[in-house]
Amino acid sequence: MRKFRPSPAMAVALIALFVALTGSAGAITGAVVPLAKRALVADNAKKLNGQTASAIAAEAANAAAAKPGPASSASGLVVLKSQSGGQIPADDYKELGTLSCDSGQKIVGGGLSSDGIVVTGDSYAQNDTTWAFSALNLSRSPSNITLWITCLK
Repeated sequence: MRKFRPSPAMAVALIALFVALTGSAGAITGAVVPLAKRALVADNAKKLNGQTASAIAAEAANAAAAKPGPASSASGLVVLKSQSGGQIPADDYKELGTLSCDSGQKIVGGGLSSDGIVVTGDSYAQNDTTWAFSALNLSRSPSNITLWITCLK
């Protein structure tokens, strides 16, 4: 019976493997101590002045409510407008018409919603103030449609 002897290349590879494994283990244990010390006094806690996440969220909500924009739509710059688009018969395509922004407003987007399986056919800005809609009803029953636009004051 012949005994197995590793080649010199295998011996060098095994030595390199053991050195690499013990070297990385030493590096890990050496790195844990400084990380644990930093965890005691978190950098983010210093930046947040000791505030909790809920306090920061409440402060951000109050600041957003005070500014004009989508967060305060009553006095904001963005207006969401909707109207009924009527009803689309089962398995039918229909041009639903248009929806326009009020005077002095510009249209920035539009879309539709339904109570059935409806696919938007065409949905596009006809001009700076008006959005056009059409859709395909894939349901086996009629679907009621609501048209939506977003206007900028």
